[in-house]
Amino acid sequence: MSERPYHHGDLAGALLDAAESLVRERGADGWSLREVSSRVGVGPSAAYHHFASRDALVRTLSGRVLARLAEHLRQAAARARHADPRQRLVAVGRGYVRWAVADPAVASLAFGPHHDEPGTPHPRDVLSAELDRLVTAGGLSAAARPGAEVAVWAAVHGLATLLRDGHIRLNGPNAVDREAARLVRAVLTGLAATPHPRPSRTDHRPSGSGSGAGITG
Repeated sequence: MSERPYHHGDLAGALLDAAESLVRERGADGWSLREVSSRVGVGPSAAYHHFASRDALVRTLSGRVLARLAEHLRQAAARARHADPRQRLVAVGRGYVRWAVADPAVASLAFGPHHDEPGTPHPRDVLSAELDRLVTAGGLSAAARPGAEVAVWAAVHGLATLLRDGHIRLNGPNAVDREAARLVRAVLTGLAATPHPRPSRTDHRPSGSGSGAGITG
C-alpha cells in the first residue's frame, strides 16, 4: 500500500494497540509488522521509524503488558479485605490467574520467549512487596522469605497455564477464584512450615530482591 500520513499523534501507541489486537486474534506469531502498519493506516516505513523490527515491537508490547499487569495486581492487593497481608497475597494470585485465563493469547506473549528482561514496573515487584509486607506483619518468618517469590509464582502460573491450555477445567470464574485462593494459602502455609537454610555469604541478598532465584516471567 502507499504510505499515508498519520494524524492521530501517537503512532507508536497505535501500532502497539493494533499488534495487541492481532495477538488476540491470531496468537503471538500469526501476524507481521506490515499487517500492523496496514491496520493502523500507515506504510511499513512509518512503523519501522518506531520499531526496527517485528521482534522489537513484540518486546515493547510485552513490557507494556507486564507493566499493566503489575498495576492490575497492585490494585487487587489494595482492594483486599482489611488490608490483611495474607489476603493481599491471595488477591494477587487470584488476579494473576483471572488475567491469564481471560486474556490467554496476550498472557502467552508476555511470558513467552519473545521478551527481554523488562524493567519496572513488573508483576514480580508487586509479589515481592506483598511478601515483604507479610514478613513485617509476622505472617512469614524472615528465614523463609528468600526465594518465596519462586514458590508463589510457580504455583499460580502453573494453575493459570493448566487452565488456559484446558488441562484443568473448573466450573466458572468463582471456581477459578476459589482454587487460586486455596493454592496461594497452601503455598504460604508450606513456606511457613518448611525450614529454610541460612543463605550463604555468596547468595545473600536483601529481602524482596528475588534472592535465591530470579523471576523473569
